[in-house]
Amino acid sequence: MYAIIATGGKQYKVAEGDIITIEKLGVEAGEKVTFEQVLAVGGDELKVGAPTVAGATVEASVVKEGRAKKVIVYKYKRKTGYHKKNGHRQAFTRVKIEKINA
Repeated sequence: MYAIIATGGKQYKVAEGDIITIEKLGVEAGEKVTFEQVLAVGGDELKVGAPTVAGATVEASVVKEGRAKKVIVYKYKRKTGYHKKNGHRQAFTRVKIEKINA
């Protein structure tokens, strides 16, 4: 059985036991999280919501919170002497999918 959930402005296809990296939730490691925006549930038959499947939830536990590797943002304009270097580390939450309730 799998489900498609929406969180952090993105959509993820998940199954029980999967470990996924999503946008930061601000929840401590070891705590439980429930995703209620379930767009579709598949298995023997596919249930598609309009926009969400009524009564369907996905339960997960937080594995860890952290920040991704640094991405260098370098702006440059030729012939003017303009250049600017900046770095960015995106915050994330890694969760393990425990149960899909459909």
